[in-house]
Amino acid sequence: MRVINVSCVTKRTLWETRRMKIYGLSTVCVLLMMGSELASAGNKNGILGRQAPEWSVNKWLNLPTDEKKVDIQNFRGKTLYLFCFQSWCPGCHSSGFPTMQKVMSRFKGNDDVKFVAIQTVFEGFDSNTFDHAKQAAQKYKLTIPVGQSGEKGKRSEVMARYRTGGTPWVVIIDRDGVVRYNDFHIGVVQADKLIRESLNSPSDESRKSDRVPSGKGQ
Repeated sequence: MRVINVSCVTKRTLWETRRMKIYGLSTVCVLLMMGSELASAGNKNGILGRQAPEWSVNKWLNLPTDEKKVDIQNFRGKTLYLFCFQSWCPGCHSSGFPTMQKVMSRFKGNDDVKFVAIQTVFEGFDSNTFDHAKQAAQKYKLTIPVGQSGEKGKRSEVMARYRTGGTPWVVIIDRDGVVRYNDFHIGVVQADKLIRESLNSPSDESRKSDRVPSGKGQ
């Protein structure tokens, strides 16, 4: 009769089982990480290099008396700094608004550079109201157009169309209406550089006017 060391077999079996579980969990973790990276790559925020979509915003303040609303086509031929915010967003107040103010001061009096702020609401609908957008405009002494996109039961269309990652979100649009920058934050120096590059680059309209029709100008 052969005696088997049960305790030894049991220990070995438990160790192998534990090793298989650890290996299995590691494999699952790797697969989940890969899946997450692939998902984020496929759902990248922003629309860099694309034509800037319309806003379809109906609530505005700081508009000229003869205008009830503005949209992207009103700024054709201009370089536009678009700032998307929410009233309760800490980053909007610590970075977004102050940065926009500093950039605005650098281009004060330059009619070729425009600034627009839109509250793009996707959460906190009871807090991020049009009244609170007005309060934010007053706090930062904004005289630029300030709009409201999104209300209770309806998330911001601007957020969806521009594929923003949330707030704050900065978009710089060139004179041809093409998005040249979009991200959560931008530094004053970088914004200044991008805007000046847009100003110094010929627009589609100016390139068309510079072309001489065939058979003329000889």
